[in-house]
Amino acid sequence: MKKVAMIPARYAATRFPAKLMQLLGNKTVIRHTYDNTVATHLFDEVIVVTDSDIIYNEITTHGGKAVMSKKNHESGSDRIAEAAAQMDVDIIVNVQGDEPFVKREPLEKLLQVFNDDKVQVASLMQELKEEKLIADSNYVKVAVDKNMNALFFSRSVIPYPRNKNIVSVYYEHIGVYAFRKQALINFTNWEITPLEAAEKIECLRYLENGVSLKMVVTNYMGIEIDTPEDLERATKLL
Repeated sequence: MKKVAMIPARYAATRFPAKLMQLLGNKTVIRHTYDNTVATHLFDEVIVVTDSDIIYNEITTHGGKAVMSKKNHESGSDRIAEAAAQMDVDIIVNVQGDEPFVKREPLEKLLQVFNDDKVQVASLMQELKEEKLIADSNYVKVAVDKNMNALFFSRSVIPYPRNKNIVSVYYEHIGVYAFRKQALINFTNWEITPLEAAEKIECLRYLENGVSLKMVVTNYMGIEIDTPEDLERATKLL
């Protein structure tokens, strides 16, 4: 199977404008993400897909590959679908631009689930243990069934601990997806769905259209850069 990693990179992030161009150590966040994705050696190509000349130049002047996209995409998946539509590719992995600590092991586990022909879409999750983070709406939680298929994604606490005698496990959805090409194209042809619009979580569009997401547990231990506070935590981790 031909495998390509695509990194959607929008400059004007709502919560933290220009976050991808913030310095993390001696490199920008987007370059950390790109370089670490390339360093996994899992992909035939790694491509940044961006609406920004600034991000495009940041990648290409340092020897990376980037393509320009339209500015008005609703989601990162829509953005990379534009670039993927004309490509000869089987599996596309969407690595979020604000995930600078990309590692080989979780991406390798993600790709392996596509050995099952029934899997159309897959994504990563890691266990959340800090109560503060579980309650934080910036952290998207996911509940799964016993076969590790996603039941729901939410910024709210799921499952809600109504029964205090049960110890619940909480998972954070890490915004790294993998798709078969046609599943990604189908996504872009569907209208935004009600739950997706309410939660601002794009993968709910799959669930609302009856497509399962296979979830893969990883000890990812990375930090997604959504806020200036996340950047501070990432600097300490680096």
